[in-house]
Amino acid sequence: MAQQDCCSQPGLMLPAAALEKMYGACEPLIQVEEVALEEAVGRVLAQDVCSAIDLPGFDNSSMDGYAVRAAEVVQGQPLAIAGKAFAGLPFDDDVPAGACVRIMTGAPLPPQMDAIIMQEEADAEGDQVRFRVEVEPGFFVRHRGSELKQGQQVLARGTRIGAAEIGVLATVGHGRVQVLKPLTVALFSTGDELVPPGQPLQAGQIYDSNRHALRTMLQAMGAQVIDLGVIADDLEQVRDAFRRADELADVVVTSGGVSVGEADYIKVVLDEMGKINFWKLAIKPGKPFAFGKLPNSWFCGLPGNPVSSMVTCYQLVQPFLQHLGGEQRQQALTLTATLTDRIRKKPGRQEYQRGVLSRDSDGQLRVETTGAQGSDMTTSMSRANCFIVLARDEGGLEPGAQVSVEPFNQVLGGL
Repeated sequence: MAQQDCCSQPGLMLPAAALEKMYGACEPLIQVEEVALEEAVGRVLAQDVCSAIDLPGFDNSSMDGYAVRAAEVVQGQPLAIAGKAFAGLPFDDDVPAGACVRIMTGAPLPPQMDAIIMQEEADAEGDQVRFRVEVEPGFFVRHRGSELKQGQQVLARGTRIGAAEIGVLATVGHGRVQVLKPLTVALFSTGDELVPPGQPLQAGQIYDSNRHALRTMLQAMGAQVIDLGVIADDLEQVRDAFRRADELADVVVTSGGVSVGEADYIKVVLDEMGKINFWKLAIKPGKPFAFGKLPNSWFCGLPGNPVSSMVTCYQLVQPFLQHLGGEQRQQALTLTATLTDRIRKKPGRQEYQRGVLSRDSDGQLRVETTGAQGSDMTTSMSRANCFIVLARDEGGLEPGAQVSVEPFNQVLGGL
C-alpha cells in the first residue's frame, strides 16, 4: 500500500509544471565579456551577431571549369582561352569577344563573364576549348551577397557556440565576440556511506559516483563547477557546506539528503537559510527533487540514487541553467518509435525509462529498454542512448506499442 501511495500522490507536480515554476522564480543572470574567437567555443552569445560583409563578397565560380559569356557559347564551336583565374589570384584583364577564361572553384568571376561551364563538359586543345553543352547566364556562379548581405543577422543572442557557429563567425569577419559569463555551480554529495573511487570499501560503504557524473554533466552544460566534495551526515557540516556554496556560486546542486530521512539535514538547513519552492515531483526516477532559494543563490537538490540524480539533472537542472544563464532554451527532440519489449509501469508519475533507439532493416525506428530500471542501476544509463518517456497516466505497455522517445543530447554523450 505504501508503494502505491508513493506513486500516486495527486498533489505532486509534473516536470513541465515544475520547470515553469523554476523559470518564473528568477530572472536570467546576465554578465557580459568579450573573448577572442578561439576562446568562444562552448560560450553563449550575449548579443545578436550580424555579418560584417556580403557573403560571398564577390561573384565567383562554384566549379572548376571555364568562365564564359553565355551568349557566345555554341556547342562544338571553339573559344579562345584568354587566361586563368584562381582563388586569390583573379583574372582582371578584359576578355576579348569569342574568348573565355580557365577558372578554379572560388575564383572571382572575370569582368563581363556571366556563366561557368564545368571542366567535365569541355575539351581543351592548346589555347582553345570546345564545349559539349550550352549554358545560360548564372550557371555555376555564386553571386555576391547570395548567402548573406552585409548587416544581416547570422546568429541570435543566447546561442551556444559550437564548431558550426565558430565557422560562421570567422566567415563573416568576427575575430572577437560578446559572450555571457558562465554560471558558477557549487556541487557536493552528502552521506556517511560515500567513499572516493579508488579507496577500499568498508562494510556498508559505497563509492561516490553521483558527484563525478553530475560534475561531468554540469560542465557539458557550460557551467563552471566548484566541487565541494562529500559532506558527512552532520547538521553543522551540512550547514557550513551550504554557507560556503551560497557565497561562491550562482546555483548550488546537491546529491542525496533530500528524502527527509532521519539523517537528512538538507531540508533543515534550507528552512534556516532560505526558501523551498517545492519538494517532490511526479517523476520517476527522481521523485524527491527539491528547488529553492538561498540568500545569494538558487538550490537544486537531487536524489541520492545514481539514476535519479542523473535524470533530474538532465530533465530539470539542464533547462533551468539554460534559462538562468541567458541561453536559448532548447526544446528536447522527441521521436516516435515502436517498442520491442514489455514495459512495466504504474500510473501516477511521468517516467523516463532508459532505452536503446535504433533502426530496423526497413528503416523504422525501434526502441528496447536497457533491462531492469532500478534507480540505483548506473549501468542502465551507460547502455542507453535515449529516454522512453511515459506519461503520468500510462500503465504498462506491450511490444509493438508506439512510444515517445527522447534521444540523449551531448550532456549524456548523445546528439
